[in-house]
Amino acid sequence: MNDSALSRRRFLTLTGGATLAAGLAACTGTGGDSAGAPAGGSGNGSKDLRLFTYEDNTTIGLLKEQVKQFDAQNGANTTVDSLPGSGAAVYPDKLRTELLGGKGPDVWRIWGGQIGAPFVKAKQAMDLSPYYQKYGWDSKINQAAVAGMTFDGVKGGMPFVALGIGAWYNKATWSKAGVTTPPKSYAELEEVNAKLVAAGITPLGTGGKYGWHVMRLFEYLLEVSAGPELHDKLLAGAESWDRPEVVTAFTNFKKWQDQKWMPEGAIGLDPADVELWYVQGKSAYTITGPWTEAAAIQSAEKKSADYGVFQLPTGHEPARHSGFVEGYMINARAGNPDLAAALLDFLNQPATVKALKVTASVVTGAEPDQATLPLSYEWSQGPGKQPFYTIQDQAFPKKEADQYFAIQSDVLQGKAGPADAARKMQDVVKAWKR
Repeated sequence: MNDSALSRRRFLTLTGGATLAAGLAACTGTGGDSAGAPAGGSGNGSKDLRLFTYEDNTTIGLLKEQVKQFDAQNGANTTVDSLPGSGAAVYPDKLRTELLGGKGPDVWRIWGGQIGAPFVKAKQAMDLSPYYQKYGWDSKINQAAVAGMTFDGVKGGMPFVALGIGAWYNKATWSKAGVTTPPKSYAELEEVNAKLVAAGITPLGTGGKYGWHVMRLFEYLLEVSAGPELHDKLLAGAESWDRPEVVTAFTNFKKWQDQKWMPEGAIGLDPADVELWYVQGKSAYTITGPWTEAAAIQSAEKKSADYGVFQLPTGHEPARHSGFVEGYMINARAGNPDLAAALLDFLNQPATVKALKVTASVVTGAEPDQATLPLSYEWSQGPGKQPFYTIQDQAFPKKEADQYFAIQSDVLQGKAGPADAARKMQDVVKAWKR
């Protein structure tokens, strides 16, 4: 289960979903005679499980191999289904449709924030508190990650990874442009971009299809212009988006396109393709998470030593990056929740995590191996220890995230100016908080 939600988010994502009525939870179910099973109970005792995920095609085999080991140890029969590629733009809706249709997986992978919250609020995902106690998860799992999968006091998910977004670059492209060290300020980053363009190299490999990938650039630009305190208030709807700092972020966003610091026609490019360009030398860098070392660099049989990673400079203290938590939930109507919980515990064992080549585990004893994943280790020991702000497609519910993505697109296409985009974002957030 490599954390290559190349997701966040090919993969990952990260939008939420409109809260569903709690009464609809009774329509879900995967295990035959499970209607009367209490949370934490054994249901009908079925040994059949279904796990639904958004694992990428390059890593789904690792997950299936580990699940087979679990089945062999527990006499279980687990089916693994994946919906790779579109991340949080599509996956939560597919999951929601299954649950409302009276079916659904026993276990599903999901992001935290406003993506995972609706499933807990609708009581479609069970309260995992009994299993936290049974397996001692609180003492084994990073507490910040646990908080990311806790909703209104309910431990609705078991965290699996906590991911930070940084700039991963191809050293050869930088050398060609005469760039020797990562930028220390936003102004220096712009200078690096200009040098790369002059050398015939596209700086940032990013794609706007689905909205979430190019969003990583905008949220970084907002952190630069607004600073940590205001950025957090904007995400919470505690301050108006119709303000100079947001206009500046949208202005710089459009500048990146106009200066050719991102690919031509980026708004229509699929992130599943364009994010890999930095590995291939078609772009200088991309904005992504540590899963990329195993899933992109090493899977392409490239050497980690030929690449690098750094935290995008903001000019603010504390220095922050975008981040998010992903984990697993159990269907409140699962036929055998005890077996499902055993599967979750198995997936978070250090040996399993390492076999899955996870580079951002939340479990003590499963840190990236410095010898095999040197860049992921470097990140975990440096920027990975820094605070992060909630990645924006987790900060907003799905409806608002989709509107936000549309505004981004309008700016890049010249259909809306920066000031108009700021006003429209305020309308979106105001309606949400109302």
